[in-house]
Amino acid sequence: MTRFMNNFTPEDMIRFLYNEMNAEEKTAMMRALEGDWALREKFEVLKEAVKSLDTLKLSPRPQAIFSIMQYAEAAKVGQH
Repeated sequence: MTRFMNNFTPEDMIRFLYNEMNAEEKTAMMRALEGDWALREKFEVLKEAVKSLDTLKLSPRPQAIFSIMQYAEAAKVGQH
């Protein structure tokens, strides 16, 4: 499946970033990125976003942890 430079979607770029393209798609994407500055600009923005996701640290709200602990305690008491 050969694509032209302007037919790559954000989903295609994500697949490229995560090395999920076959050899033909990968070659077409590299050529498109070399020849289309607008696509390359979009790709760089997407690449930075993916990079920031890799460093993002999430944790549950304290209320969620408290609720889970209460539920676990109630279940433990109910077993005896």
